[in-house]
Amino acid sequence: MDIKETIREQIDSNEVVLYMKGTPKFPQCGFSSLVVDILKRCEVKDFCAINVLEDPDIRQGIKEYTNWPTVPQLYVRGEFVGGSDILREMYNSGELQTVLAAPAPTAE
Repeated sequence: MDIKETIREQIDSNEVVLYMKGTPKFPQCGFSSLVVDILKRCEVKDFCAINVLEDPDIRQGIKEYTNWPTVPQLYVRGEFVGGSDILREMYNSGELQTVLAAPAPTAE
């Protein structure tokens, strides 16, 4: 499986996925720490955190996957939501809470 397939599988298999530096308990950069804090404030208890520092292929691959140059990156129900600055703005406006609270689409 190539790295893009691996990333697609991770995103498709989890409702909320955060690609970050470090782990939720031990973030390795301030931006990742900020996003973990925002998710906690939004009461997201169960999310998949991928530590990009453990795998250079994932670290580079996720940037190419979305054509987004930085980590962290948040995905909700398969859709890229944004990085730390966008997530902070969305949280402050209430938009992120709406995205996270939206029901998963049903298959027809």
